Amino acid sequence: MQDYKVTFVIPAYNEEESLPELHKQITENAEICIKEKLMKEYELLFIDDGSTDGTVKVIKELADKDPKVHYILFRKNMGKSTALHTAFRNVTGDVVITMDADLQDDPIEIKNFLEKIDEGYDMVVGWKVNRLDPMEKKLPSKVFNKVTSAMSGIKLHDFDCGYKAMKLSVVEGIDLYGQLHRYLPVLAYRKGFRITEIPVHHNKRKFGSSKYGVERYLEGLFDFLSVSFLSKFYDRPMYLFGRMGLVSGFTGFIICLYLAVIWCMGESIGTRPLLQLGVLLIVLSAQFISIGFLGNLLLDSTYRSNYNEVHIKEKR
Repeated sequence: MQDYKVTFVIPAYNEEESLPELHKQITENAEICIKEKLMKEYELLFIDDGSTDGTVKVIKELADKDPKVHYILFRKNMGKSTALHTAFRNVTGDVVITMDADLQDDPIEIKNFLEKIDEGYDMVVGWKVNRLDPMEKKLPSKVFNKVTSAMSGIKLHDFDCGYKAMKLSVVEGIDLYGQLHRYLPVLAYRKGFRITEIPVHHNKRKFGSSKYGVERYLEGLFDFLSVSFLSKFYDRPMYLFGRMGLVSGFTGFIICLYLAVIWCMGESIGTRPLLQLGVLLIVLSAQFISIGFLGNLLLDSTYRSNYNEVHIKEKR
């Protein structure tokens, strides 16, 4: 077993009633893990995401009573991805375990997460086998998981589960924005980290209400398109825009060639909409390829700066 220091990262938004019980359960299970030598120490990092109830007061009270409790407070609601990104830049543990603050993630699973990490995995994702949520939340989640698994090539059942364990190297290498926290496994997989999943017990919500509305699904669609692009073409943008440019340019060339032939045969083509389409496709082709070149230039400059940074660190 490794002597891990574990940081529990818990984003909270209007969860004042859940936090005292959550703190108690995490503490009890963390102490059990210490006795079983699954970890050597731990800390709890709460991120208040602009709560409008008494969440901030409860977090401060917990911090006053327990020196292992730390917190970050946002002035307004910034979203879960921003909360996690900020927390990831402030963790001190060798392993980071993320949990929701609503008591639906059972701290009894902490031991199982650490045992899986100890097997050599970089990220362990929770799988809520018996999810105790209403159907209007479970059905879109199932569709999301199926599509994400098919597009990313990662065989996981529950990408969106907030209950995860990750090594420090994973959180240090991932930037989150928008709603990209849903795609943490995809982002980690793209960087070559080893990922697995374990079934976790899911509790029914005791306090408060779900923070997910219909608009989250639309936002999730846009983020999915972003992640799909980043997963396949992050380091080769010309492969995407170049293909689009070639298809567009070839189609436009064939159209214009056909019009040129019938023009030579004496037919008028000046008022044909097909002429405008052919010219437009050729212009779009040049634009697509230009975007690909610009993407490669930006990528090249990024790699150069990263290369220099690595060697500077090695010299130090």
